[in-house]
Amino acid sequence: MSYVFVNDSSQTNVPLLQACIDGDFNYSKRLLESGFDPNIRDSRGRTGLHLAAARGNVDICQLLHKFGADLLATDYQGNTALHLCGHVDTIQFLVSNGLKIDICNHQGATPLVLAKRRGVNKDVIRLLESLEEQEVKGFNRGTHSKLETMQTAESESAMESHSLLNPNLQQGEGVLSSFRTTWQEFVEDLGFWRCACRLTEELHIREWCNSFYVRACRLIYHR
Repeated sequence: MSYVFVNDSSQTNVPLLQACIDGDFNYSKRLLESGFDPNIRDSRGRTGLHLAAARGNVDICQLLHKFGADLLATDYQGNTALHLCGHVDTIQFLVSNGLKIDICNHQGATPLVLAKRRGVNKDVIRLLESLEEQEVKGFNRGTHSKLETMQTAESESAMESHSLLNPNLQQGEGVLSSFRTTWQEFVEDLGFWRCACRLTEELHIREWCNSFYVRACRLIYHR
């Protein structure tokens, strides 16, 4: 099942995009080899990768990727190629090359949400659900691992609070540096809001989270 509107073929005069819609691999390859931009867009912000993925043309998706197509490109509604895709092999290719399964468009919809709205076949729905579940499990494992490290650093910092509060004391500098690094890596890896939500909702430590965040910010930014 493809999800490019029927009249899309008459809406573009860009040869490469037309070839992606038509599923013409050989012509697409010739165009790319002649120097066509693999990230060129149509009037709705979609690249050739969007159009090929929507048609289920995984061979053309692979070809575009080989010539430098941006797999993370979004159209003007915030959709990645994965949002428009409804084919098992194409989904597997996009995810295996770095596209996040839980990424949201401007309306907050994930590829799974849009796939259900379009009524794609059950195999595709099961694959998307499985991939989302794996993403959540991986995120939770990473969160818990980071929290254990943070709690260890918090315990060490509490034992030497007199040193940490005084940046001139050399004794506490090693712990303070480790604490700052741990907190910064944690927020960078998970994102601030996801970090805050997980700490609050998953681990039921709202008060600890608030006090720990304030203290961490002071330690990091007020040296």
